[in-house]
Amino acid sequence: MAGIYIHIPFCASRCIYCGFFSTTLHKWQKEYVDALIREYSLRHDYLSNQPIETIYLGGGTPSQLSPENLQRLLKCILPLPLRGLGGLADFELTIECNPDDVTLEFATLLYNIGVNRVSMGVQTFSDERLRFLRRRHTVHQARTAVSILRQAGIQNISIDLMFGFPDETMEDWQHDIEEAISLDVEHISAYSLMYEEGTPLYAMLERGEINEIDEELSRRMYYHLIDRLTLAGYEHYEISNFARPGFRSRHNSSYWNETHYLGLGAGAHSYDGKSRQWNVCDVKEYIEKISAGVIPAEIELIDKQTHYNDLITTALRTSDGISLNNCPNADFLLRNAQQFIDRQLLALTPDNRLHLTREGLYVSDDIMAELMWV
Repeated sequence: MAGIYIHIPFCASRCIYCGFFSTTLHKWQKEYVDALIREYSLRHDYLSNQPIETIYLGGGTPSQLSPENLQRLLKCILPLPLRGLGGLADFELTIECNPDDVTLEFATLLYNIGVNRVSMGVQTFSDERLRFLRRRHTVHQARTAVSILRQAGIQNISIDLMFGFPDETMEDWQHDIEEAISLDVEHISAYSLMYEEGTPLYAMLERGEINEIDEELSRRMYYHLIDRLTLAGYEHYEISNFARPGFRSRHNSSYWNETHYLGLGAGAHSYDGKSRQWNVCDVKEYIEKISAGVIPAEIELIDKQTHYNDLITTALRTSDGISLNNCPNADFLLRNAQQFIDRQLLALTPDNRLHLTREGLYVSDDIMAELMWV
């Protein structure tokens, strides 16, 4: 099994919290799709003929691609049997969408070209907080988008939520969760609002215009999220991800389970088990280099230490945890983990898997930092 990630950097506008590589310059769209197709042809053997089981179009805002460019891209990259009719049951093709881009015409196009999973950045069910984030959509458009996707035949929908807004109350967050549950989507990802350096949100914090939420309230919000979604029938399978049974994100799981993947596009990352590489974060340079037959990427070889540290920061995020039977330096890991086992922040299963406990989930970053091989 292997996957393909395709980075679509185009956005209609920039959200104040976003630290991902993106651009509002749509003039490059056709040339960029040409370059994606060209890069795929240059790197078709990167995954050593492993069967492709997931494709993920992320961004940026992939739903900002014109129908012509989207169809042209997927026609060149999708395996032939998967073209059309919402993909196949054993294949996952995901596209990220903005709710206000979802029309019945667009949703029907997605289904007809093979898309069978849609991930939408809803973020909150408060129009006031959406305006604060500078999101383009409204709460009404988010609800409507889910209905339209269902009407078009998309039966696997994921939404993103955020908590920890300045001045947000527990009641505000509880309302967001109840709204999400009422949509009956198959998957929910929920993240604490992050203040990444270089973003407008971070600058607002530095200027004292806003304040971060109280740490204890943030903790309570996270635990309420777990309890309420679990009660509603969602499986908490990764620190920030919840799924109905059978609807885990197969592509994102590949990042946590050491599955190999090819990343296409400016800023995209790839992993083949031996090395990790990432393309330049510049649309113009990416197009020029690819057009000349050059992959504009940096490469990091993965040695034993890097492999071990990758396991700590990926597999330990999941409910399955790390199998000590298959872990390099398992004795070293267990010795370092014992302090957290004693404090009931980590636990060992009968089949020798190390995983975070409920108490350990919220402080997972601190635990992982202590377990790293430095």
